[in-house]
Amino acid sequence: MASPSSFSKAILTLACVVLLVGGTSAQLSIYHYAETCPLLCPTVKSIVQAEIAKEARMGASLLRLFFHDCFVNGCDGSNLLDDTPTFTGEKNAAPNKNSLRGFEVVDKIKSAVEKVCPGVVSCADLLAIISRDAVEILGGPGWDVKLGRRDARTASQAAANNSIPPPTNNLNALISSFQNHGLSQKDLVALYGAHTVGQARCTNFRARIYNESNIDGSFARAMQSNCPSVSGVGDNNLDGLDFQSATSFDNTYYVNLMRKRGLLHSDQQLFNGGSTDSLIRTYAQSQETFFKDFVASMINMGDIKPLTGSNGEIRKNCRRIN
Repeated sequence: MASPSSFSKAILTLACVVLLVGGTSAQLSIYHYAETCPLLCPTVKSIVQAEIAKEARMGASLLRLFFHDCFVNGCDGSNLLDDTPTFTGEKNAAPNKNSLRGFEVVDKIKSAVEKVCPGVVSCADLLAIISRDAVEILGGPGWDVKLGRRDARTASQAAANNSIPPPTNNLNALISSFQNHGLSQKDLVALYGAHTVGQARCTNFRARIYNESNIDGSFARAMQSNCPSVSGVGDNNLDGLDFQSATSFDNTYYVNLMRKRGLLHSDQQLFNGGSTDSLIRTYAQSQETFFKDFVASMINMGDIKPLTGSNGEIRKNCRRIN
């Protein structure tokens, strides 16, 4: 008969595995740390929960870290690396500077995980787990996170500038960008549903709310009240990407798009008479379908070019190479 300690470890290990789907891909496995770090998932989730309780916006910020990691040379933790006099990371790339946040939370989680299993869990895998936990805590679906990624020893500011789709993209550019990462049109629409949480800076939606015609007038006026028309004034003022419920993971983002209330130009491009309109309608009508497809697409994104085997390293500190 199993001892109480081994029984409790088994229960805690299962906290990583919520739906028992998936398996292995590109040497990734949902059971990768089952023996080497059984306390991993409860350790991570307790901190994510506490940080979101302190600041609800942090959930979206942590989820975004994973997107911005995977879209730049794969899910390898490269966007966590600090610049040094001899190393240029990705934090000051245009899509990330004054925008990506939550690094201190990742530091806190990494430090806690290092205490329970030193030198075992990669920062890249932590981002994958953290993003799942954030979605779930904000009311979204849970899923099994495939693990086994290793951390990059390099980063690319140029790739970050070129690979992360900007908020000015039209639909064709968005489809092309996702295709370049092996992601489908359905992945694009489902993953953009992450904009049901989080906030955007005025500088990223000013042109839309003052110059575009495919926008609800009352919504535009409401957004203009916090985002002056003059460039350089109020650039960092924030508004919710989903103005109805920016801290709740649900399907209202898609309902808003159907009402021409997408905050970013790229958001509204998904429902503007193009090939993605029907999927927007589907997700607006069925949160269950959105959740199912979002999970599948998060798993697909997490499979982008992971470093496995002897490639890369397991960083001791997510901000710097060992």
